[in-house]
Amino acid sequence: MNNPMISVVMPAYNTERYAGEAIRSILGQTFRDFEFIIINDGSTDGTGEIIDAYAASDPRIVCMENEVNLGLPCTLNRGIECARGKYICRMDADDYSYPDRFAKQVAFMESHPDVVISGGTMEVCNRDMKTICRRIYNLGDVEIRRKIFRYSPFCHPTTIYRTQEAQAIGGYRDEVFPAEDIDFYYRIGRLGSFGNLPDVLHKMRVNPSGISYSNIRKSEILTLYVRLKAAFEYGYTMTRADKIYFAAQAASMLFMPARFKYWLFALCRSVMR
Repeated sequence: MNNPMISVVMPAYNTERYAGEAIRSILGQTFRDFEFIIINDGSTDGTGEIIDAYAASDPRIVCMENEVNLGLPCTLNRGIECARGKYICRMDADDYSYPDRFAKQVAFMESHPDVVISGGTMEVCNRDMKTICRRIYNLGDVEIRRKIFRYSPFCHPTTIYRTQEAQAIGGYRDEVFPAEDIDFYYRIGRLGSFGNLPDVLHKMRVNPSGISYSNIRKSEILTLYVRLKAAFEYGYTMTRADKIYFAAQAASMLFMPARFKYWLFALCRSVMR
C-alpha cells in the first residue's frame, strides 16, 4: 500500500462525550488521502469502544493504545514515530475540523516547500461547540518570528508539519509539558520557515476542567523557561521589546492571579493579530 499524503495524529483520553464528533470531522474531509492514527491514552471511560467502532468501518483508522496514561507529549510521539505520511496533521479528540481543512493545508504546504509547519484561524467554542470568538494568527514567517516571544504562533490542533522534520527533532519533549507545543515550534522552526493560513480551519472546545485552566501557572512558568532556551540554546534572538515583555510577564506572576491573566490574554489574542 502506498504511503498516504497525511498522517493524522489524535490522542484521546476520557473523551467519550466528544470523540465521535471529532472522528467524524476527520473522516468527512474532502481531502481523503490520509491515515488516521488514534491513540487511546489509557482511558477509563468508553473512549476505546468508540474508537474501535469507527475503526471497524474505515480502514484509514490506525488504532493504538497505551496501557496506562502516558500524557500528551509521549502519546503524540508514538504517533509521530509510526506516521507514514509526508505530513502530520494534529487533532484533538474534543475538537472539530472543517471539511476543507486538509485540502487547504496540503495545497499550502505543497506550494511552500520551505515551510516546515503551518496552521490557521480557529474558532474558540464552549462545550456545546457554540463559537465564542475567533483567534487569528500572523501569516508570514517574518511576522511570526517577530512575535514568537510574545505568544504562541499557532493553534496546536490546527497544525500541519513535515513528518521527516518532526521525526528528526525527536518530536515533543515531555519534560516541558504543558509547554511542549511552544518548545516544538522553536525546535522545528530551526529547520525551515513558519506559515499560517487566514482561513478558519478548526473549532476548539474550551473545557474549564482541561489543562488550559487547571495548569495555568505551570504552563506559564514552563513557557518562560522554553523562551529562555530558545534565546540561549535554539538560536532565536530576543529584541529589547521581547526582553521587556518577558520581564513583565515574569513579574506579573507575583501579583496577578493566573486565571485572570489567562482570561485577559485569551481575550486580547481573540481580537488582534
